[in-house]
Amino acid sequence: MGFLDYAPAPESTSVLNLQKDYGLFIGGEFVDGHGSAFATVSPSTEEVIATVAEATEADVDKAVAAARKAYDKTWSRMSGSERGKYLFRIARILQERARELAVAETLDNGKPIRETRDVDIPLVAAWFFYYAGWADKLEYAGAGPNPKALGVAAQIIPWNFPLLMLAWKIAPALAAGNTVVLKPAETTPLTALLFAEICQQADLPAGVVNIVTGAGATGASLVAHPDINKVAFTGSTPVGRKIAQTLAGSSTKVTLELGGKGANIIFDDAAIDQAIEGVVSGIFFNQGHVCCAGSRLLVQENIHDDVVSRLQRRLSTLRLGDPLDKNTDIGAVNSKAQLARITELANSGDEEGANRWSAACEIPAKGFWFPPTVFTDVHTSHRIAREEIFGPVLSVMTFRTPDEAVAKANNTPYGLSAGIWTEKASRMLAIADKLRAGVIWANTFNKFDPASPFGGYKESGYGREGGRHGLFPYLESSDWTKGGR
Repeated sequence: MGFLDYAPAPESTSVLNLQKDYGLFIGGEFVDGHGSAFATVSPSTEEVIATVAEATEADVDKAVAAARKAYDKTWSRMSGSERGKYLFRIARILQERARELAVAETLDNGKPIRETRDVDIPLVAAWFFYYAGWADKLEYAGAGPNPKALGVAAQIIPWNFPLLMLAWKIAPALAAGNTVVLKPAETTPLTALLFAEICQQADLPAGVVNIVTGAGATGASLVAHPDINKVAFTGSTPVGRKIAQTLAGSSTKVTLELGGKGANIIFDDAAIDQAIEGVVSGIFFNQGHVCCAGSRLLVQENIHDDVVSRLQRRLSTLRLGDPLDKNTDIGAVNSKAQLARITELANSGDEEGANRWSAACEIPAKGFWFPPTVFTDVHTSHRIAREEIFGPVLSVMTFRTPDEAVAKANNTPYGLSAGIWTEKASRMLAIADKLRAGVIWANTFNKFDPASPFGGYKESGYGREGGRHGLFPYLESSDWTKGGR
């Protein structure tokens, strides 16, 4: 053991009280699904955690019917202040069960416990607290006079931030007066099912929140259901495109938060060590499983070698291993399929002539793992510079002038995020004004707040989540441009 090595500090799983089998959550109760049950496994050990029901088209019908009944009979008739009380209650229970939820998320997703404990779960509670405050103030949100709820919202969330994406979807929908049917990702359903327990604990009226588990077919049934008023999807651009095609010509409102290929731009006057920390947060947080990850690093040419050297030195200090260990920085890749995609795209970087550097990591014998990796000598035509890898892989390119930095940053079909590192506020504002990205961070990266809207341009989707803007897609508005489509 070296002088600066850490002894193992694993978080206990004794706080969990998981069931061996989970059904669907419909009408305020857990019920059996009628499809083939599937297992959810731990990415770090490949061990089965629980067996989960698959919802069939008939199950989805029941969930939508339960949501419609709750909307017509209960939720739409309730005052905003009463709805807000339920949201506040949920937020408080989330805080009370924070440790349990953090352990469950790490076990099911593979991300380090220090991230679920210090980032994910606190933000989940913050989202519910924030929208609880909006529930009785909708007329001040800017959606027009006397805004009304849409009705039943279908919501489909990804596996990279399972509980946080649930909060991003459910909190504003309920605050606006809608009821929901939510489908979590098939590889990470556990915390959504624990959230169903929280809805029961909060005495949320039956049918206001319904959760159906399953894979793509379940999601497709939900999107195409004729009694849905709103679809909210976070996930890949190809699936988002299919959803848009399915709903084209219908009256169903849609918001899509899709892929990204964010550029992190470092100018030569930046605080380099601070920028390095931002780069690490931008691409290696959550194993790079972040749609707004800063996966392209654009460095001013005269500081390239210094930045790369410092970055490699910093990455050499990151610890890869057991996600439940409080000392772990890099956890497990979420699934075998995702590891295969990351590996294939990284190999394409080698084949196309980029220079690969990976941090020296001892890869565990079981589980799905990929070391923090940096590619230099990357060209804009390389696949690793164009395609979303969704893993801990960074592509480094150089620029000489601010105009070249903007041109390279915008040279992507995506438009979700970007970061700017400079000490000059005038340059920061000028560059930000030219970047085609929905979220731009200045001298930081991957920071979120429930009061701040989030969303993209181009193939990164449309509509916004977070802030008062996140209410618009769930309200009938006098201004149709705020509705999400």
